[in-house]
Amino acid sequence: MDSVYKVMVVDDQNIARSFFEMHVKASKRYELVYSIGNTESAVRYCDENQVDLVLMDILTSRGSEGLDAARRIKERHPSIKIIMVTSMPEASWIARSKEIGAESFWYKEYGEEPLLEIMDRTMAGESVYPEDYPVIKLGNATREDFTDRELEVLREMTIGLTNSEIAEKLCISSNSVHSHVAHLLAKTGYTSRTRLAVDARVLGLVINPRGNASDS
Repeated sequence: MDSVYKVMVVDDQNIARSFFEMHVKASKRYELVYSIGNTESAVRYCDENQVDLVLMDILTSRGSEGLDAARRIKERHPSIKIIMVTSMPEASWIARSKEIGAESFWYKEYGEEPLLEIMDRTMAGESVYPEDYPVIKLGNATREDFTDRELEVLREMTIGLTNSEIAEKLCISSNSVHSHVAHLLAKTGYTSRTRLAVDARVLGLVINPRGNASDS
């Protein structure tokens, strides 16, 4: 008989957690051993129990705690495989997931392969990461239309920082920030800086790890 892998699900949203539980239970190759919304409890569970695979949501109500929990699990238990999951197209998360040693990465709404296929490939020794980011429209533009600096400015705008505060945070001049904001408005077609920041946050186009989110 083939091995049955023990799976832990970590997601602080009940609906998302139920989705993952359903997929794990649908396959005879996997056994759901723990499902939790608290990342601290997830780390402790791995310390005290056998876990082969973790489905780890990145964004919790307190920010991107899933990445920190995954890092701690990999440091203590390198043999545990981790698939980072999210619905937010924040580009930095893919690089950070690779840095901490997470084997795979899957977008909830945008993943081209079914979750079970990603699980199977991961347990077979593959590292599965998306080749491209999901295409999300912000007004007249997509993420690819913005420069890295514009995205940095937009990220700080989503938590309500003023131009002078953004300038200090990014170590650039206030005039430069003003110019980047003007370019963001021109590219997207927005006339309101506030509406631009709100919509960017809702869409998950840029995520500030210090911020809170109601859904991930």
